[in-house]
Amino acid sequence: MTNPIIHHVSVINRDSKVSFDFYHKVLGLDFLLKTVNQDDMDMYHLFFGDTTGRPGTEFSVFEMKSGAKKSFGTNSLERTVFAVPSEASLSFWEARLQAYDVFNCEIEDYYGTKILRFEDQDGVQLGLTPIKTTDDERFPHVTADIPEEHAIIGIDSMHCRVRYAQASACSFEKLFGLHVVESFDENGMTVTVLTKENALFNQQIHLYEDRDRPLEQMGVGAVQHIALNAKTYSELLEIEEGVLEKNFRYSGIKNREFFQSLYYREPNNLLIEVATEQTNFEKVKYDTTDFDTIPLYLPPFLEQRRSFIESRLR
Repeated sequence: MTNPIIHHVSVINRDSKVSFDFYHKVLGLDFLLKTVNQDDMDMYHLFFGDTTGRPGTEFSVFEMKSGAKKSFGTNSLERTVFAVPSEASLSFWEARLQAYDVFNCEIEDYYGTKILRFEDQDGVQLGLTPIKTTDDERFPHVTADIPEEHAIIGIDSMHCRVRYAQASACSFEKLFGLHVVESFDENGMTVTVLTKENALFNQQIHLYEDRDRPLEQMGVGAVQHIALNAKTYSELLEIEEGVLEKNFRYSGIKNREFFQSLYYREPNNLLIEVATEQTNFEKVKYDTTDFDTIPLYLPPFLEQRRSFIESRLR
């Protein structure tokens, strides 16, 4: 049985309606949930994924209407790469992105395969690459203009830019059992690739070592955090012990209703969430693609504040 390394990824966008149109209607990710950031209830939080909403496919967007755009730099969660069925799928997506006037870098050679790098409307860096496995179950969201043979399957990898790759690699190895499978040169930088046995979609983390650029400044267009997977709550507790042993800054365990999680800063200051794969999530089927008519979901502890919260989101 396979389990994800990457549970989900969360990014920052300026406008939720625009994000909904891009990730659901252009990229074809299934829309899972319209809710609020539990730590900042003035902020929409949208969830996308495959048709099951399972960990390993989830991608979420925080809305930040005001504030600066990110400043590109090192020590950043730089690019989320999605898996598609084949190299032929990249040609389909290149044509589709061009048709929607989405900035992209065209199909390139990368790490013995191909990649199509592109950006959303706020500069969030994304990519598509052919899936590395053939035996994992797939539940892509298929639409009238995105056929199953080209639909996005889930998250393939996260590309990070860091000053000290070995420090991050050792941390991921100790806490999550990841191991280095290869290092290679990409545009003058050494890229260290980590994975583990029986990873869903053979997910990976790529660490670009960049000691020259200034530090990234968080803002609109950035990856806010990556959530790595803990198979069970017991495993989450074991990871918590490892975080405490290293004296990393961390949040304590939080009940996010759908899963339990904690947040910590690893050696290159990347914000890592650790979330349980055992989820309490029942996917809702929406009969509309009009963002404004999709009901706002609130967890039970926020339901009594619905009127106030909805007034703040207008």
